[in-house]
Amino acid sequence: MGFIDLKNIEKSYSMGDTIVHALAGVSISIQEGEFAAIIGPSGSGKSTLMNIIGCLDQPTQGSYCLGGEEVASLASDQLALTRNRRIGFVFQNFNLLPRMSALQNVALPLVYAGVDKKKRLALAEEKLTLLGLGERIYHRPNELSGGQRQRVAIARALINDPPIVIADEPTGNLDTKSSIEIMDIFCKLNQQGHIVIMVTHEPDIAAYARRVIQVRDGKIITDEVK
Repeated sequence: MGFIDLKNIEKSYSMGDTIVHALAGVSISIQEGEFAAIIGPSGSGKSTLMNIIGCLDQPTQGSYCLGGEEVASLASDQLALTRNRRIGFVFQNFNLLPRMSALQNVALPLVYAGVDKKKRLALAEEKLTLLGLGERIYHRPNELSGGQRQRVAIARALINDPPIVIADEPTGNLDTKSSIEIMDIFCKLNQQGHIVIMVTHEPDIAAYARRVIQVRDGKIITDEVK
């Protein structure tokens, strides 16, 4: 049994009179310390799978155990608490608040966790410094390069020290040099013990992972460990 265990996960959506089966009986187990890439074309179900693993969505049917806890049927407030404690997200579009500094963006999840202001700003500065942005903590997102903005997003994802980091097309808006730098960060995070799960459609980015899971038509087609 892994830290992440999905069994016979199905996800269906109603679109008018049509039922769309985004996931059709997916079973997957991810162990502590793994670095897995989920790949597949648009509409394959990879984003739906990521959303369920990340507790952003719930399956229509099936079981999802996260760290030994069944989360498939949790109420929305319990699901939000699980996300806050266990999962850090990094998105293609960074999802930074434009009027906040890098420091304030990184500290934001700690507001919801009830951490006092002095402590959360100190922790945010520590994470930004570790990612090479110690001199940019008061800059707003529009004053930072794409690579720097993604570093801020990674720092924010790490602020609660979650066991799992989920990255959705993390290099999609970056140039080649910045992409390599960001992927090196994910590799180091994995070496430090974080489970890293990355959704991508780029084979060269997926190659950084030690496990590549290919999704098509809502099913896992291949699951290869290097």
